[in-house]
Amino acid sequence: MDAFLRTIELFEGLTQPEREAVAAKLKAVQYGRDQVLFEENQPRESLFLIEQGSVVLFKKSPLGEEKELARFRRFDFLGEGALMDDYPHSTSARAEEPTVAYLLSRTAVNELLAEQAPLVCKILSRTARVISRRMRQTTNQVVNAAAQYISGRTRREHDLLGEREVPAEFYYGIQTLRATENFPITGISISRFPDLIVALAQVKMAAARANRGLGLLPEDIAAAIEKACGEIIDGRMHIHFVVDMIQGGAGTSTNMNANEVIANRALEILGRERGDYAGCHPNDHVNLSQSTNDVYPTALRLAFITSSQKLISVLRKLVASFREKGREFRTVIKIGRTQLQDAVPMTLGQEFEAFAATLEEEIERLEQNAALFREVHLGGTAIGTGICAPADYAGLAVSHLREITGIDLRLAPDLVEATQDTGAFIMFSSAVKRLAVKLSKICNDLRLLGSGPRAGLHEIILPKRQPGSSIMPGKVNPVIPEVVNQIAFKVIGNDLSVTLGAEAGQLQLNVFEPVIAQSIFESIEMLKNGMDTLRIRCIDGILADEDQCRKSVERSLALVTALVPVLGYETCSALAEEAVSSGRSVYALVLEKELLPKHVLEEMLTPENMVRPR
Repeated sequence: MDAFLRTIELFEGLTQPEREAVAAKLKAVQYGRDQVLFEENQPRESLFLIEQGSVVLFKKSPLGEEKELARFRRFDFLGEGALMDDYPHSTSARAEEPTVAYLLSRTAVNELLAEQAPLVCKILSRTARVISRRMRQTTNQVVNAAAQYISGRTRREHDLLGEREVPAEFYYGIQTLRATENFPITGISISRFPDLIVALAQVKMAAARANRGLGLLPEDIAAAIEKACGEIIDGRMHIHFVVDMIQGGAGTSTNMNANEVIANRALEILGRERGDYAGCHPNDHVNLSQSTNDVYPTALRLAFITSSQKLISVLRKLVASFREKGREFRTVIKIGRTQLQDAVPMTLGQEFEAFAATLEEEIERLEQNAALFREVHLGGTAIGTGICAPADYAGLAVSHLREITGIDLRLAPDLVEATQDTGAFIMFSSAVKRLAVKLSKICNDLRLLGSGPRAGLHEIILPKRQPGSSIMPGKVNPVIPEVVNQIAFKVIGNDLSVTLGAEAGQLQLNVFEPVIAQSIFESIEMLKNGMDTLRIRCIDGILADEDQCRKSVERSLALVTALVPVLGYETCSALAEEAVSSGRSVYALVLEKELLPKHVLEEMLTPENMVRPR
């Protein structure tokens, strides 16, 4: 136990007797897979010290979607705020695998305070420093990147253009610093999209393993790089990925941001100071056998595969909601419409089942197009010729990347072609746009079907989410379908940006992949949020106005269509025209003209008999 506690930051500087006093207060707890350690909004009660296993920290959005924040493994700790007060947890934690944790409760700390006050003061002092550091990192996520330059201690770094002072506490270096100054474009940094950061770390880990296997990278440096990459994959240090998503240089700033963060964390692991690049260099070691031109596109492909899986998961839930409404409304008779004119009867259930079916098709389309990303050109380096990389590097690196990601990746057969080709991005963006177009059409239908309540169709009742006017009392607008319409407009525009970016590539490289990446990531993020919002705040709460639906059928002249197979088109056209001019019903005219017996007519004009083949 003493050896374990010596590795925990909170207990640094304690003597062996003091560590023994702490150990006496610890409680060992075993957690099964998916078992919750603590939940958001519950009072904080204990500090958790991970002895073995893996714990994921996550937070739920207002719509109930879980967003993973970080992973904690052996020697990590979480919940340290419990030693200070019982303020509720702001996040939740769950064991990803069988996990053993030692718990130090606030009650136990109070007991220690009565027994050994100086010991508790040491622990709380370290705790305050940790909390302060985490709060500072959180602040940096929400302020302008330039504000991060204000720092007490700095380190001097140099590059091709000269020297600069870099804030000592940050893991990025001089090239990232220059990029934040050069590209204050969208205000959205690459840290906004964790899937991309994780993918970059996965590529760098695979490269380190390949270079070590080829004897190019010393064992200690390779191990440090791998550990740094593993921490980033687990959700650490994402706030230090600060360059803007849209940037010049074909993604070089993003690649160097990753190289510098990994190098400086690896230096810490090696016991060196950040910026001491003789021990681990961003270019010479982290970027060994690589170029931005094979790293950045490979990372994008990995990130899009992961993001598409999350998008499909949200889409499946929306499809299920439409299907449930289809079952709920299966007996509600209404009039179908073509070109906004009365057509023939159908059920409201059939209408909602059609919504489900058309969206379900998009799951297969997204999966097919995301599969194109499994072909990568890692090892092609600058233009696909593999310059500065050993002959065996590409195959070995992709093999390691396949193992790290669990994705069935394959090396492109022509690396020169693959370096300049953006066809997979075009296809996937098109599939994302197709989903957006279908969603927008459905939302158009929902707004029409819910129009009214007195002067519109009003066949369905949309959930009321907010007052609709600042001047018209009682007005409620279909705000949820409206916002999804607007998301679709943005996605369609983003797809055009992807198309133009792909078309503008020249010779052996497309330098516009950053705008392609930003456009696709933004589209996926908006669609995920939009579909969750549509499902939870609209679809699940829709009601049918059954009386209004039936009245529309009974008033419609469309019933005459059912008589065409018996009376013929010309006769039915004349009946419809006379019904309009006279204001009489088709039913009455058929009986008056003795065109059909009453019992036959009644059976043929029963709406329930008109919603399926006969």
